[in-house]
Amino acid sequence: MILPYLARLVCLSLAAFFLVHAALGMAVSALTPWAVGFARHMAPVAGARMLLWLRLFPAGFALFVVAGLCTPSYLWLEPKSAPEPMGLACLAAALLGLTIWGQSLVRATRALARSLVHLRECRLRSRDMRLPGERRTAWVIDGAAPCVMMAGVLQPRLVISRNVVAALPAEQLAAVVRHERAHAISRDNLKRLLVLLAPGILPFAPGFRRLERTWAKISEWSADDRAAAGKARRSLALAAALVRVARLGSAVSAPPLATSLLADGADLSERVDRLLRPTRRTARRRHREPVLAASAGLLLTGALIAVMTHPVTLHSAHEFLEFLIQ
Repeated sequence: MILPYLARLVCLSLAAFFLVHAALGMAVSALTPWAVGFARHMAPVAGARMLLWLRLFPAGFALFVVAGLCTPSYLWLEPKSAPEPMGLACLAAALLGLTIWGQSLVRATRALARSLVHLRECRLRSRDMRLPGERRTAWVIDGAAPCVMMAGVLQPRLVISRNVVAALPAEQLAAVVRHERAHAISRDNLKRLLVLLAPGILPFAPGFRRLERTWAKISEWSADDRAAAGKARRSLALAAALVRVARLGSAVSAPPLATSLLADGADLSERVDRLLRPTRRTARRRHREPVLAASAGLLLTGALIAVMTHPVTLHSAHEFLEFLIQ
């Protein structure tokens, strides 16, 4: 099949993205058991960050390759006046790339729509109330099922049911508010959206479910630790609040872009056990990790840009595209 110049670029970009993403995705899937075990023994903040970067790495690096190598080499070295047929393998890879992107966009769009509808319903059913430790007023709703969640992506709001407010003593309610505020500070709902936007390895076979479930689990641990702030009294208050809310009944089902206090009831006993046995970590180590990660990221980005802008690299990328198009 002979396609116009720009149409060939689109097909080649989709095909290159799919191949690079699939290779990296299978490597990440193979490393997932090791990464999950390693993350469970790290500080939850660092473990959740590592799992999130691991989940987003295949898509991010594949986009980097397409935007930084394939597209510039094609526009620089491919003559516009030379029609060139595209092979079936290249078209098939491009179709698969289009499919996995389409599925991820549909998944993210549906999640956003559901979350917006949920926020609108909560706003209509709620009353504003100032809760301890919360700068903004919370939305307090009526209902038999307990509800504690931070809903929304850009400006998340705390949504809590009246029976939870009535059931929790002031100290436990403050611990719950700190937990949900920790999710807002970490931008966990935005991270959930990024995870939904990141394509799976193959259509209808994501391949990252264990990684995503573990990331969500350790993110809850991280919010628990931030809420406790290394203080035994706060840990005990949050543990008691978790048990008390769980005894109120099955929690309200949260939309995809919301963090619920009891997101996974099966994890309740493990969370309570962690809070009853807090581990102390020095502040110096917590502050050092972001600095080291940012420094390593800048060095890696600079090295990649230097390599990618070298003419030899662009010629090699163009040769890869010529091989791919056959």
